[in-house]
Amino acid sequence: MTRIKIVVLLFIFFICSSWGFFAHKKINRLAVFTLPMEMAPFYKKHIRYIEEAATNPDRRRYTIPEEAPRHYIDLDDYGDSAVYKLPRYWKAAVEKFGEDSLQNHGILPWHITRVYYQLKEAFVSKDPYRILKLSADLGHYVADAHVPLHTTKNYDGQLTGQIGIHAFWESRLPELFSSKFDFYTGKAQYIANVQLEAWKIISHTNQALDSVLRFEKQLSEKFGDKKFNFETLGKRTIKVFSANYSNAYHQLLNGMVERQMRASVLITGSLWYTAWVDAGQPDLKSLINYTPSEADMKSRQEELKKRKQENFRIAGDTLHRE
Repeated sequence: MTRIKIVVLLFIFFICSSWGFFAHKKINRLAVFTLPMEMAPFYKKHIRYIEEAATNPDRRRYTIPEEAPRHYIDLDDYGDSAVYKLPRYWKAAVEKFGEDSLQNHGILPWHITRVYYQLKEAFVSKDPYRILKLSADLGHYVADAHVPLHTTKNYDGQLTGQIGIHAFWESRLPELFSSKFDFYTGKAQYIANVQLEAWKIISHTNQALDSVLRFEKQLSEKFGDKKFNFETLGKRTIKVFSANYSNAYHQLLNGMVERQMRASVLITGSLWYTAWVDAGQPDLKSLINYTPSEADMKSRQEELKKRKQENFRIAGDTLHRE
């Protein structure tokens, strides 16, 4: 097993996770430009971190057991009209279903609110490291909530013979077509009730699920084996959905991916803004020139070391299974 083979495998492995690295980074970066002048200088100063850290929650999924359920909610496990019937608030949900059951089916809409409160507290304490870390995390979860396949147990089409549709919708399409997307969203808006907003997002996103699956199924029957071709990635040739097939699917979706990415940008910026307002609108000017302390740097280095070790372990296990 060569190092090059491991790196290529890891790239493929992670690009199939949750909007793909490309889209998550773009969403977080663009959200910075929705912020008011009282917040924008601080975020722009640290925009590279906000962008790069957008993928940290996905990386944590393979090292922290409790991380994975934070990225989705399997609404179909709760029966018909679950998106309208499920308790909106965590305490009520735990009382009705139990925490273990909720974790088994995903907790995404509730977790968005949890991270929002954590970010609010970071603003109150004027802790720049936590403000940046939690802002990046919150953007990730908000983006996940805008992916229809994050609202169903059929998350990769495995129940309908559509394996690979997850990465197709949230990675392949943005990479091919986002250069032509209109990402103008206007300015961040104050959100009066974050928990209800999270459920509003999930409800709207879930409504698109039928189209995501049905259109791909129709195209697959039409294209057959021609829906795939091969592309070279480094020294490895991989099988991907063809450009023609991707374009046909993109046209059938009628701008869905663009709308969901744009909505992710606006809601991310709006939640950052809301947390700042609810924290009393602390002055962020004194934090603009923040540089990580020795303790912060040590924490980041340890996290990076653990991440690399885990990544290579995952690659080794995957290659072994193959």
